[in-house]
Amino acid sequence: MARVEDVHELAAGMPHVTCAQGPRSNPVYQVGGKSFVFFRTPRPDAVDPDTGEHYPDVIVFWVGGDEDKAALVQDPDSPFFTTPHFAGHPSVLVRASRLGEISRAELAEVVQDAWLARASKRRAERWLAAQRLDDQVQ
Repeated sequence: MARVEDVHELAAGMPHVTCAQGPRSNPVYQVGGKSFVFFRTPRPDAVDPDTGEHYPDVIVFWVGGDEDKAALVQDPDSPFFTTPHFAGHPSVLVRASRLGEISRAELAEVVQDAWLARASKRRAERWLAAQRLDDQVQ
């Protein structure tokens, strides 16, 4: 099952990635100066519907578009969600405490897709070509 450490490892392991510090020293993974995964500070729009408490452990992943976002958030049992603040934004949210509900392989796909959504076209094409070559060798 996926863990917070896996988010860090997978995001940092993508090509041309830097990790910046957000306003509260929260990690922000970037490619070409564009965020693709970041650990969000608590905000009023991400709250537990039962208790009203702010989620302290939200991670944001960019997605390729509305269809990708819908695919991740439409199942009410999915750990992925969105909030009104992110309406129309190409990203999904997940609580770190719920990462164990997905496999590391599923998390890797989400991180890779986030990177692809933000990387330059040239970097994305190179990475995808390298992945196809790796698949052919195996």
